[in-house]
Amino acid sequence: METAGVSPDQDGASSESEPPDQEEAAPIFITFEGTDLDGNSVSQEIFTQSKLTMVNVWATYCNPCLSEMPGLGELAAEYDPAEFQLIGIVSDVMEGEDQSLVESLIQETGADYLHLLANDSIGQAILSSVSGVPTTFFFDGEGAYLGGVVGSAEKSAWEGLINELLEKQ
Repeated sequence: METAGVSPDQDGASSESEPPDQEEAAPIFITFEGTDLDGNSVSQEIFTQSKLTMVNVWATYCNPCLSEMPGLGELAAEYDPAEFQLIGIVSDVMEGEDQSLVESLIQETGADYLHLLANDSIGQAILSSVSGVPTTFFFDGEGAYLGGVVGSAEKSAWEGLINELLEKQ
């Protein structure tokens, strides 16, 4: 599995002051603020808690999303959190809306990892780059965007990609 050409918006970052390196483009960093299902504030600072962060954007109506969530839950539990963390973003439930369906789906699928509800900040920074769900983004420990995948995958395919990206960190 290779990462696709999807990337989150940079939220005001400008590359005009420094021309990008000819071999490698300047890294993309995003800024956002959101709320998890317990009402805790979460920002891009969460990326510093792990060498690699996988951000999986999903929706309550999306069967491929729900089908891959048990494997994602297993992956989240199998890695050392200092090495790898997984964050789900629920694209079709906004902060402040009834989240009982979200909580039920997470419990049913065993996707026991951090999930954020959509809001304007997450919409601008991440969801504006999503053309379909599921879409997954990877970020390093400094919050630099590493790549993305549109579509669902089996646990083994995600595991291969995660290990490949961790080896590069």
